Amino acid sequence: MSDSAETEYLDIPEMDHDGWADYVEAQGWTDGLPLVPPTEASVARMMDGARGDNEPFPAITPRLLIPTLRSLAANAVMAGCRPSYFPAVLAALRGVLVADYNLHGTLATTHSCAPMAMVNGPLRQELNINCGTNCFGQGWRANAAIGRALQLILLNIGGGKPAVMDRSTFGSPAKYTFCFGENEEESPFEPYHVRNGFRADESVVTVMSAEPNHNLNDHGSTTGLGLLTTFAGGIATPTANTISAKGPYFIVLGPEHAATLARDNWTVKKIQDFLYDKARVPLAWISKENQARYEEAGHFPENDAFRVAPTPDDIHVAVAGGPGKHSAWIPSFGGTAAISIRVKPPAA
Repeated sequence: MSDSAETEYLDIPEMDHDGWADYVEAQGWTDGLPLVPPTEASVARMMDGARGDNEPFPAITPRLLIPTLRSLAANAVMAGCRPSYFPAVLAALRGVLVADYNLHGTLATTHSCAPMAMVNGPLRQELNINCGTNCFGQGWRANAAIGRALQLILLNIGGGKPAVMDRSTFGSPAKYTFCFGENEEESPFEPYHVRNGFRADESVVTVMSAEPNHNLNDHGSTTGLGLLTTFAGGIATPTANTISAKGPYFIVLGPEHAATLARDNWTVKKIQDFLYDKARVPLAWISKENQARYEEAGHFPENDAFRVAPTPDDIHVAVAGGPGKHSAWIPSFGGTAAISIRVKPPAA
């Protein structure tokens, strides 16, 4: 999957399904799941899905290869993408290549982070991206293939190979794919991308280097204050990288919880301010050694507790999922940022 001119076209002999699976495994191209063969015709069709995106890509760390559209399309084919998915894949890639995302650090870390991609705007419905029930799970081709294509690009072009460049102690299932859509239709708040300066009719992909979602279960609280008190307790942990207060996190509200918060006049800004103030880790939960480590890095306790976000604006609020009194907390790697990129539609 090199991008040099000499190897962009590969002469692969004809083989059956098992032979192809063995071949890509031997080449080191696979994430462990079966790959779709990137024939010349299928790659050409994939490229046709992104003719409106002519801006060159920067080099992808750690190999520092500058990708061609053809090589990116080949990985999207192998991931199982339809051509209509390709613009979203390219937007996600542009997001992780922004300097503040810290792609090199997030690929090389022992942490279990993976690229999270959230889609907003009309493209969610056009591609049948799951925004509701089981939106973080299996069963939707668009969610699975878009997130997987990004991972394959970072593996095959970037060189983020497990146990070579990717040094994650455990990894996580999110390293296969982590893509979902915001449930704008059931959200009582403005869509995430609109709150971040995009038009409602624009499609946007937001990426962040993240842990998988952590469930926030609250079937008992009947008020917004009760829900946020539960959420703050779930977020206040000394074991996630957020304890360093160096990066963002997402709070993804289930529609039922979001409705309760809106009914009680909790705006997104009020939610951010509350969690910033209340989601703190008490000193009693943190070892003396770690307290010293945080303070050496310039992170000091306030009122005998450590904050877990740098500012209220680093707490990103979205709505997704289906029925049920659950929400989700998605901690970040820490040394990363949430980056939103407009999806460029195919040229007419």
